[in-house]
Amino acid sequence: MLKGSCLCGGVTYECGDLVAPILNCHCQTCRKAHGAAFASVGRVNRNEFRWVSGEEKLRHFESSPGKLRHFCSECGSHLMAERVDQPVVLLRLGCLDSNPHAHPALHIWTSDASAWHEIHDDLPQYEQGHTA
Repeated sequence: MLKGSCLCGGVTYECGDLVAPILNCHCQTCRKAHGAAFASVGRVNRNEFRWVSGEEKLRHFESSPGKLRHFCSECGSHLMAERVDQPVVLLRLGCLDSNPHAHPALHIWTSDASAWHEIHDDLPQYEQGHTA
């Protein structure tokens, strides 16, 4: 069981273990949503994810058609993203409070990577998305 929360602690969630490798997404929307060079993302089964507290503080933004990014309206932490017709949700791993016992396995959307950040690891890199 994984647990996570936003920066102010007003929104919390729990879910099952990751069902796919962790990836570092360098797409422009992830970079802008997180204010960082990339976002570390992990997939969990939708039916094993639940908001524990603060659901009333959640807001969402449709960053691309059908993709909702959920964030805390108090502190702005981006907690999770989803496509409502998919069986998994995408955790934003920076908000995890527990250890997923996994490490990043690949980089995606390196074609959008910021010019000021260099990738210095040997993980596979994909210019666009990749389903691992």
